[in-house]
Amino acid sequence: MPRYKIIIENLNVWYGKKHVLKNINLKIEEKKITCIMGPSGCGKSTLLRTINRLNDLIKEFKMSGNVLIEGIGNIYSDDIDVYELRRRVAYIYQKPNPFPMSIFDNVAFGLRIHGIKDKKFIREKVREALEKVGLWDEVKDRLEVSALKLSGGQQQRLCIARALALDPEVLLMDEPTAFLDPIATEKIEKLIIELSKEKTIVLVSHEIHQALRVSDYIAFLYLGELVEYTKTKEILRDPTEILKYFL
Repeated sequence: MPRYKIIIENLNVWYGKKHVLKNINLKIEEKKITCIMGPSGCGKSTLLRTINRLNDLIKEFKMSGNVLIEGIGNIYSDDIDVYELRRRVAYIYQKPNPFPMSIFDNVAFGLRIHGIKDKKFIREKVREALEKVGLWDEVKDRLEVSALKLSGGQQQRLCIARALALDPEVLLMDEPTAFLDPIATEKIEKLIIELSKEKTIVLVSHEIHQALRVSDYIAFLYLGELVEYTKTKEILRDPTEILKYFL
């Protein structure tokens, strides 16, 4: 039996009067890569942001239903610590967003915000996170250099390292290769596959070929509704069902 990390039940989301997500029911398996696909404006990013309550920052946001995360419970319960939730369920944005500070301080930022002061521990966690994303050998001699001087691909891997330093259980990734060249994209895709050995990953992508390369499951949204959810290998056997939405 599969073990589910995230269970979404009867989820509806509105921005004001606009009904963005409509009765979404979805079970996301632990330590697998689930790709959320669909045309622009179908609710992909909204669904992703609902899983760690980033939509709370939008004034007209309203939802009904349940989002259950194993080990946390219903994340929309009144007693949930939202900051702790976002530590455990990290969000990687479409465009790399390093802070205007050194490479080292970028990765250490979350640790310090959470009250960790042990310098040796912070150094170890920074190195560990940079090694996991394959950046350590590229930046180990310039950790005090501004992160803004890194290439786009390096910046995105740095942002992933920043999240990994806090040891999240889930990584939400919103088109993390959208602004990257093919070489940087390949590195990120390999990293995503490697990270799925330890983390549950939910990936939004516009690129069907990327979804076929990296994901274990594909969920397809259309006009705010979940119209397909299946194992990627089933789509590879018969792509016509999902490809019809791209035609």
